[in-house]
Amino acid sequence: MKKPLYDDKLIVITGALGFIGSCLVRYLNDLGFTNLLLVDDFDHTHKWKNILGKKYVDLISIDELFPFLTGKERDIEAFIHLGACSDTTEQDGSFLYENNYRFTVKLCEYALLHGHRFITASSAATYGLGEHGFKDDEEVIERLKPLNPYALSKQMFDLWAKRQNILKDIVSLKYFNIFGPNEGHKGHMSSMIYKMVPKILSDGRIELFKSTDPKYKDGDQVRDFLYVKDAVAMTALFLENDLTGIFNIGSGHPTTWNELASYLFKALNKPKNIHYIETPGSIKEAYQNYTLADMQKFKTETKYTMKFTLENAVMDYCINHLLPHKGF
Repeated sequence: MKKPLYDDKLIVITGALGFIGSCLVRYLNDLGFTNLLLVDDFDHTHKWKNILGKKYVDLISIDELFPFLTGKERDIEAFIHLGACSDTTEQDGSFLYENNYRFTVKLCEYALLHGHRFITASSAATYGLGEHGFKDDEEVIERLKPLNPYALSKQMFDLWAKRQNILKDIVSLKYFNIFGPNEGHKGHMSSMIYKMVPKILSDGRIELFKSTDPKYKDGDQVRDFLYVKDAVAMTALFLENDLTGIFNIGSGHPTTWNELASYLFKALNKPKNIHYIETPGSIKEAYQNYTLADMQKFKTETKYTMKFTLENAVMDYCINHLLPHKGF
């Protein structure tokens, strides 16, 4: 096993000002680690606020990364590559190809060439409608059918890694429905929890999509929701172990939208008031009625115990972060 968390060398985190990235920085800081090189784009969003109060060695633009790395090969132990366009509605395939796929390949090749640990973010979106289940089985990668260009860009890297026979050397994490503090800059891609809270506070109600499948009642479509505080703890485990391959990062617990709404109304001390609306035609064909991470491999290999139930996670998010407008 490797030396835990590499306190003598740098951990490079791309996407460090983003949602999961900034929460990971906080988690590592709380463990006492500041040997972090943060990498991200300095754009016009408010995500720069996510790094306030964090401790790190340096913060550089993604465009400066490879020049910065020159001559520092011995100073680095691991990469956690979270930087990517995560907009599932992005239709610029060329941009996604270069940003999400080609850059990841280049960074992976650099890490392997110099003997660095390489952990990258894939996505549950690669599972498509779940025709082949949601098991992190490397044997089914070829059969998965992503539903949008974003998911395809993530699938392309997993396929490349498998065909290059390097899944035995790297880690690819398939994140499911992650929510929590520091996601406000994501706009329309922020979690429904983030969007529902102001609706409940202003209108006293929320809207959920009607079911498009007779197997599900309105609002009983299923998702695998995971609190970011658990997600980053699960991610950081791969800095302490030498596991490789594809792993799901989810809760493994099925939750309906109706259940999630109930937790929100309870957290905000408001009476439950749900209205059901038609699913927009633009997303109806690709709408997932059921997603659930198969967590058997992760649990068996890591022995991780979840810190939050979904109900407790919603309460913590609302009371300790959303209502006081505090980050993490």
